[in-house]
Amino acid sequence: MAADLLPAPAVSDKQQWRAIVKKYEQRSNARAALQLATTWLPLAVLFAINYRVVQVSVAAGLVLALPTAGLLVRTFIIMHDCAHGSFFSSRRLNDAVGWLAGVMTLTPYAQWRRDHAMHHASAGDLERRGHGDVMTLTVREFKALSRAGRWRYRLLRSPIVLLAFGPLHLIFTQRIRPPGTPLADPQTRSVWSTNVAIVGLLALFVYLIGWRLVALTYVPAIYVAASAGIWLFFVQHQFDPTYWASHADWDYFTAALCGSSYLRLPWALRWFTGDIGVHHVHHLSPRIPNYRLRRCHDENALFHSVTVLTWRDGFRAFRLSLWDEDASRLVGFADLDRALGHPPRV
Repeated sequence: MAADLLPAPAVSDKQQWRAIVKKYEQRSNARAALQLATTWLPLAVLFAINYRVVQVSVAAGLVLALPTAGLLVRTFIIMHDCAHGSFFSSRRLNDAVGWLAGVMTLTPYAQWRRDHAMHHASAGDLERRGHGDVMTLTVREFKALSRAGRWRYRLLRSPIVLLAFGPLHLIFTQRIRPPGTPLADPQTRSVWSTNVAIVGLLALFVYLIGWRLVALTYVPAIYVAASAGIWLFFVQHQFDPTYWASHADWDYFTAALCGSSYLRLPWALRWFTGDIGVHHVHHLSPRIPNYRLRRCHDENALFHSVTVLTWRDGFRAFRLSLWDEDASRLVGFADLDRALGHPPRV
């Protein structure tokens, strides 16, 4: 990862970016359909194979859960594009496919679409944190916490907690809406229609193959997929140098280019993740389909002066836990302890 702060984008860049990205926002129904087929057909085949394999060897079934999880991540990326209206040219088709992909990944589509839109509109804004973000406190906020509060925050920022228990948080908290939310609310309908579909499909497959085989084929795959998704989301915004600013100084263009990473992954992982690692381009224009993101990056020098991460950098980024307002960068708990001149402690 780069050690120095990224330079602020030039004014001329801010004036030309809309014209640049517009050329890549065209949606292709043929490419979307091909992507859907090359995701869901192999996914169905893998589930069918795993159904047979786990009856002979649970260990072999767990190995097969890895590529299955990769296809579930790709399914989530398809839902993600549908939510942005960037997958098919038809909004109705986007919503239908997005809802179905949401059921497959245990995600209420309409609610997630709303929350994710808020994330795009506020990423990097210190006064608007909390919309789809991994909770990040500033150094001053952390210092103001009680001892118990500091322990809780350290625990929540632990990679073990994020990756091992984060999937449970996602799976179960997305099943409910806040008390008092009207049933006519679109997000509420999304949650309950997704819940009903999940329960219905679960009951069907338990009836057909039994709860044990359902648990051994689907649960490991969705758990690994959810954990991978948490890691992807984390590294896309939690890195050094990144961008945070007070609302009065916040700028959409700068937040997209300086506050979103370019995660350079091996080809296979790029395919499974739908090139979402080209995250700076995606945040600048979420209307660009995932199948055009890399081309947009490669063909325009505007997008080349960004923070580039490898998958190893992505795991090292877990040491970053707090936004230092004075230094304008993310720091770790160890950095804070050294700055205060005492051994690591809560």
